[in-house]
Amino acid sequence: MSQNPPRPNTSLEVPADLQPVYANLVRIAHSPADMVFDFAHLLPGESRARIGARILMSPLSAKLLFKALGENLARYEAAFGEINVPAGSSSLADHLFKPFQQPPDGSPPEEGKP
Repeated sequence: MSQNPPRPNTSLEVPADLQPVYANLVRIAHSPADMVFDFAHLLPGESRARIGARILMSPLSAKLLFKALGENLARYEAAFGEINVPAGSSSLADHLFKPFQQPPDGSPPEEGKP
């Protein structure tokens, strides 16, 4: 029975001009050969989000990313507490990305309140 050869140490080089992209929305599409992740930032009250980054992966790489995210979220929750996902009949995307609604009197919401 053969054993897996040892993996070489991999170092990541971060380019000096790399611009971080904040995303609170991701659109996922796929074909038999690829998974496509379009990351965007949707502002409250806006109906359009500009894609800031597009990542293409093989289905195997996407599955490994899924596993790594689960492991890292578990570590995060062990260190900082459970991440509460809103419950209800609507989908998570509907809850997180519902359009901004002005209060009935037209005044802006108070600081720290939705």
